[in-house]
Amino acid sequence: MTTGDVLLVGSVPRESAREVFQICSSELEHHLQALPDGEVGPRKSWIQCQALLVFHQHPAIETIRRPPTTDGLAVSYLDNWIFRLKPGTNVIQFDDLKYAGWAVESYRLFAEMRKQGAIPDGLRFQVSLPTPLGGCVTFFDQPQDLERVYRGYVPAMMREIEKICAQIPAQDLAIQWDVCVEILEIATKHGLLEGDPLARAAASFEQLGKSVPSSAMLGYHLCYGDLGHRHLVEPDSLSLSVDMANLAVAHSGRRVDWVHMPVPVNRRDDNYFAPLRDLTIGDTKLYLGLIHRQDSVEGALARAAIARQHLPRFGVATECGLGRRDPETLTEVLRLHREVAERLSK
Repeated sequence: MTTGDVLLVGSVPRESAREVFQICSSELEHHLQALPDGEVGPRKSWIQCQALLVFHQHPAIETIRRPPTTDGLAVSYLDNWIFRLKPGTNVIQFDDLKYAGWAVESYRLFAEMRKQGAIPDGLRFQVSLPTPLGGCVTFFDQPQDLERVYRGYVPAMMREIEKICAQIPAQDLAIQWDVCVEILEIATKHGLLEGDPLARAAASFEQLGKSVPSSAMLGYHLCYGDLGHRHLVEPDSLSLSVDMANLAVAHSGRRVDWVHMPVPVNRRDDNYFAPLRDLTIGDTKLYLGLIHRQDSVEGALARAAIARQHLPRFGVATECGLGRRDPETLTEVLRLHREVAERLSK
């Protein structure tokens, strides 16, 4: 029986999905409710795979700048991809964002390993996807391009989720939408598209929630960016994350199974956690990004103790995905998850 007191945000520093499934199911066993494939290969740097494999390859898009790395994946905000639509391009379409193909391939391996006993029964297969806004707009530097790209990208992402849900049984599936650009628009008071960012986020949650079958699990990862292991904007408190969680649950049009929020390693103050009192998410499980290798179990428990003054029950996770971390530290970090979860359950 799974307790679901640990969430793996998505990416894991291993070369193959098989390695991810093996080490994560072995180290965390019943603590997980869903198991991701680690977002291996070009997905290890979140939406960089879209720049490399979708926008850079598109005949209607011009590449203005690309990262100097050999794999084409940026390592900081300063060397990121920049694209522009070619002159005369008013409508753009995207035929294949690759996510469905990756998910179906990994699920086949997941099902095979579960049948062999290497993955416990009852564990779902987790697919983490960027919201349509998050998947595309930050790569384009011309305001007139943003709206056109976004209009073409939204239906493309909806087709990806349709393909995933058509080929992976809903009872085996857990979909996580990664909500980053929506957070950053509001935190910076700089909307990338026309209109109110909060209203646009509410409309997006409605569309994203309805895209996931009711018998599949649905979660949201709230993020302030993690390229180069640095937030694009440091959160002052959990206030915006709480607001966005409440918005997501209110507008998804179905059950939301979990919401994940970041907790910086240096935040052990009451001011950071106090907004948890304003959560109105009902039975939706909250995961807090309490796990930081820098201060190990005791640091996570210290942060958890302050959070518990405002919300008695929550699961644990890291602040963001692990994919860009040193692979040698993975076992240690997974064991941190397990020990903290077990200590908090006592």
